[in-house]
Amino acid sequence: MMKWVILGLLCLALTEGLVRVPLVKKKIIMEESGTLKEILKQAQFSSEQGYTENLINQYDMAYFGKIGIGTPPQYFYVHFDTGSTTLWVNSVFCKSTACSYHHLFNPGKSSTYYSNQQPFSIHYGTGSVVGTIGYDTVTMGELSVTNQKIGFSTQEPGNDFARPLHDGIMGLAFKPDQGTIVDTMIQEGVIEEPVFAFYLSRDSESGSEVVFGGTDPSQYQGEIHWVPVQQDSHWQLVFEGFEVDHQATGWCENGCTAITDTGTSLLLCPPQYVDTLHQMLGAQEDQNGHYVFDCSNVSNLPPLTFIMNGAHLHLPASAYVLQEEDSNGNCRSGIKNSHDQYRNGLPYWILGDVFLRQFYTVFDQGNARVGFASLA
Repeated sequence: MMKWVILGLLCLALTEGLVRVPLVKKKIIMEESGTLKEILKQAQFSSEQGYTENLINQYDMAYFGKIGIGTPPQYFYVHFDTGSTTLWVNSVFCKSTACSYHHLFNPGKSSTYYSNQQPFSIHYGTGSVVGTIGYDTVTMGELSVTNQKIGFSTQEPGNDFARPLHDGIMGLAFKPDQGTIVDTMIQEGVIEEPVFAFYLSRDSESGSEVVFGGTDPSQYQGEIHWVPVQQDSHWQLVFEGFEVDHQATGWCENGCTAITDTGTSLLLCPPQYVDTLHQMLGAQEDQNGHYVFDCSNVSNLPPLTFIMNGAHLHLPASAYVLQEEDSNGNCRSGIKNSHDQYRNGLPYWILGDVFLRQFYTVFDQGNARVGFASLA
C-alpha cells in the first residue's frame, strides 16, 4: 500500500506553533518534592514499575513531564498517557495514604479554578482513582490552555499511585468527546496542527520529549509510515502481519488489532500466543514464572517484525529484552500477555513503551492516523 511522506509535517515542525514538553530526569522530581531520602529509605521504587515537554524516564517503565495548573500555577509531574482520556492530579481533597507522597493541588490558591462538583472515577490496569471534576488553566512552558477539564482526586485506594514519581496522569487518547487537553488545544487554537509526537529514550537516559503542534525533525530520519486508526479510540489500529526472525507466524493473516499506548510499559501480546512466542525466542521461565533471556546472548536473538500498512517495522532483541541483569545473568522479557485475547474479533496487542522506544511516534488527530519513523 502507498506510503505517506513526511513533507507536510516537516514543514509544520519549522513553524512557531510547536510546544516542546521535556520529560526530565527522575532525580529532579525527588529532589523538588523533598522525597529523595524517604524514597531511598522505604524502597518505594523498583524496576517493576509545537511545544516540547522534556520527559522523565523512570527505569524505562514510565515517562513524566512537568505542568502548571491554576493561577498562579501550581506545578505537578504527570504521566503522558495515550491509553486514557482524563487529565487528573492529586488534590488537597484526597486523604488516602497514596496522596501523601505527592504534591497536592489547592483550588483555594487559584483565581481561575471553578467546578460543578461532577464526580469521576477511573480504573487502570493497576490502580484506581476517584474524585471531582474542575476547570482551570494548564501551562506547559510557553503553552497555556484555559478552561481545561481536570480531575482532582479525593480517593486513591491502595499504594499503586503512592509508588510512582508522578502526581497524576494526562490522558491523550483519541476521544474528542471526552475533553482531552489536545481537544482543548485545538478548540482554543493554541497549536497550529492537531498533532503531537513522542520520542522516548532508553536505559533511563534523558532527552525524552513530547511535542504538541507538530514534530521534531531532529529526532527521526526518513519518512513517517502512517497507519490509520479507529475514530474515537485509544489510538487503535489494525496491522496485517507479524514475523519472528523474518518468518511469518500466521497469527495476523486476517489482521491483528492494537492500541498505541505510551501509558503501558511493556509490549503486550495476545495471551493465546505469548507462551509460543517466548518459546520461539528461546526464553526460559525463572522461579517466579517470568520469562528471561541470557543477557550475554541478547545480540543473537531474532528480531520481531510488525507489518503495518505495507511497512515492515522491526523490533530488535535489544528492544524487547529489558536490560537489567539479575544475579543469575538473566534479563527479563519486555513482552507479556495482554488482558484480552481478541478485540473486534482480531488478536489484541498493546504497543507500549518497549515498542515505542524503537520509533519516533506521531499521533495525528486531524487525519485519524498514527505514524512511526526511524530514530535519528
